[in-house]
Amino acid sequence: MTQVVPREADWDTAPGLLDGAMNLELTAQQCNLGYWLSAVAQGTLRDRAETGHARTAGTPEHMRQPGPLRDALVMELGYRSVAEEKATRILAHYVAQAPTIPEMEFYATQLIDEARHSMVFRNHLVELGEPADGLVAAIADMSAEYTREILEPVEELATRTVRDEGDFVGGVAIFTIVIEGVLAPAAELSERKWQVLDPAASEIARGASIDEIRHLTVGSSILRDHLAANPDYRPRLLDILARGRKLWEELPEEKYVLHREELFQEGMRQHADLVGDYEIWPGRRMIDTTPAERYARAERWTDEMAIVRLRYMGLPDALPVLGLEP
Repeated sequence: MTQVVPREADWDTAPGLLDGAMNLELTAQQCNLGYWLSAVAQGTLRDRAETGHARTAGTPEHMRQPGPLRDALVMELGYRSVAEEKATRILAHYVAQAPTIPEMEFYATQLIDEARHSMVFRNHLVELGEPADGLVAAIADMSAEYTREILEPVEELATRTVRDEGDFVGGVAIFTIVIEGVLAPAAELSERKWQVLDPAASEIARGASIDEIRHLTVGSSILRDHLAANPDYRPRLLDILARGRKLWEELPEEKYVLHREELFQEGMRQHADLVGDYEIWPGRRMIDTTPAERYARAERWTDEMAIVRLRYMGLPDALPVLGLEP
């Protein structure tokens, strides 16, 4: 019998990250270990498990040549690899604290997802010509300041909530709304940016985005159901979200993103013939965009996605807490 892969896990039919995260509804009961082993391991990852992309999506020679375009991708992949490694380690606490078997199984699969993302980002660095020997140490050295200024404060907030305070649901909120909710639109931008310049990198981003849809929607359903059953938890949840907003306002994330986008801008101009009239979003040629414009668009996507997901969770009162307009 031919196995049918659910639409949201099928490489060819899964929606884009923004569409999926705002419109799909998935639960931990649906996305259990059996779902992951069949729909994800044998569906999404078929022929892409180790590299994150199909063999036909090669790495163009121009991406192996020194220059700002390659520098932009090396920086992006390096930072994302370290971020996903951090996420993997944080999620071990979620697995340990999960109150039910479906939630334990789901977060065990998310842990594997994040570890795989870290791996395929590293592997593509090798495809770009980075030496495999000593790669992990080289990434750690390259991203040391980013890790210290961005990743470690986020890690501290999540682990303090889940491990030290024993608040699993609060941890779900931090991962779903604060961490994944803020970083996911950057993954959407990455998939679009590299589509014509490095198809392999674009496929890697798409595979990660398919997983992120599942992470965001399941996390949202956990929060929705918990609030419905435990309305007294709402003040605690709003306090956690306020902490998350305060943290992000203090983090110098913009300087890292814009530096990377400026490198991309310079490299894109050098390869304008390859970019051509490609539209990064409907009606806007990528070649005409600026670093600030792309950053602003990702910020807008973040807000749009958060508004939809918070309403789904029954948390419209969280919009002002997060500085969002209804």
